[in-house]
Amino acid sequence: MKIFVTGASGYIGGSVAALLAGKGHVVRGLVRSTAKAEGVRATGVEPVIGTLDDAALLTAEAQAADAVINAADSDHQGAVKALLTGLAGSGKPFIHTSGSSLVGDEAMGEPSDAIFTEETPVKPEPDKEHRVALNRRIIDAAPGVRSIVLCNSLIYGHTLGAPAQSVQIPPLVAQAKESGIARYIGRGLNIWSNVHIADMADLYLLALEKAPAGSFYYVENGEAAFGDLVRAIAGALGLGEARSWPAEDAIARWGRELAVFALGSNSRVRADKARRELDWRPTRTSVIDWVAAELDR
Repeated sequence: MKIFVTGASGYIGGSVAALLAGKGHVVRGLVRSTAKAEGVRATGVEPVIGTLDDAALLTAEAQAADAVINAADSDHQGAVKALLTGLAGSGKPFIHTSGSSLVGDEAMGEPSDAIFTEETPVKPEPDKEHRVALNRRIIDAAPGVRSIVLCNSLIYGHTLGAPAQSVQIPPLVAQAKESGIARYIGRGLNIWSNVHIADMADLYLLALEKAPAGSFYYVENGEAAFGDLVRAIAGALGLGEARSWPAEDAIARWGRELAVFALGSNSRVRADKARRELDWRPTRTSVIDWVAAELDR
């Protein structure tokens, strides 16, 4: 297949694009600069220089492709509109990358018993209403487009593609290295579901092959409290005991979006639907074990 991937130099898009190229697909990948192009080309992906704001380029690439995977930005409405325009009426696959912070709360380190499946109603926090609405727009593009939304939880593991980092663990590591103290927000009892990058990438391929039009899937294979995750980071870096951080200090360091919705919230989802409908069989189950064994020191 000829597949167009946005975010091809990023952590998710780069991993998926490299895996597709390794399977023999012809992959063209959107990158923002010539500086990123060579790293992408080295993974077997043909770089396309542009941005998510280049609507005409995105529409043309979508029209020329057999399938499109949008992995650059979960919230960019203009890019989604341009890609869907290029695919309109074709029945071709369109996989959009979303994120499970859409079920996130503002707990700032406190726990929650709320667990979400695809059938659980979601009343998002105001910051995430746009993401839920965009996912709905994509799903509603079916059946003219075989639209699929994959809603990833916390992703860990080394990239499969060009050099890139995930969203949540690297900021925790960077702060710990800089200050000499690994820190979690509040009491660190907030829990996120998680998934290894290789298992996640496998699901993209399965969705491309099997997922019906108008599908939505959560992506996870385990969960961990952030206090436990940060303690594992402290152990891996040889920093001694991890410590609590007040919410205001965390927001000052990381900004509201990252501190509140990526590091301080609860986001507990279950991916039984993907296992059942797509025969997804993830094999890596513990982000804590990964941090202990494979985190870059």
